[in-house]
Amino acid sequence: MNEYLLSACIFIVLFVIVFVVDYFLINKRKLNLIKNKGITKKRKKKKIKSISEIDYISLKFKLDSKKLDMDKMIIVISLINAFIISVVSSVVMLMPFAIMWQLIVAFALLFGLIYALYEIYGRHLKHKEEKKK
Repeated sequence: MNEYLLSACIFIVLFVIVFVVDYFLINKRKLNLIKNKGITKKRKKKKIKSISEIDYISLKFKLDSKKLDMDKMIIVISLINAFIISVVSSVVMLMPFAIMWQLIVAFALLFGLIYALYEIYGRHLKHKEEKKK
């Protein structure tokens, strides 16, 4: 099997796995706690957790977090996170360098993609908010 085809298959499988785990097991639970004001399904009181990506975007771009559609945002955030993790792992697997160089490239690529994709998404939300006014 071609090396690039194997990497593309791993990218797709990893993307789906990371999206499902991030959306259903992490962000969806946090969003339900936020909406229910810290009360779980078993009527236990828990500390309300915030979704750090939404906090970052709303603070950096001065967005009103009450006007944001949290359900759509966590889907997009989970897609962004899955894309970042999948791209970084696929690119690093294709590199024929020593593990030290792979780690250096992975961290540089990771931070670059996080900054770039969240910047684009934040500007998109800011533009949408200004359009509504």
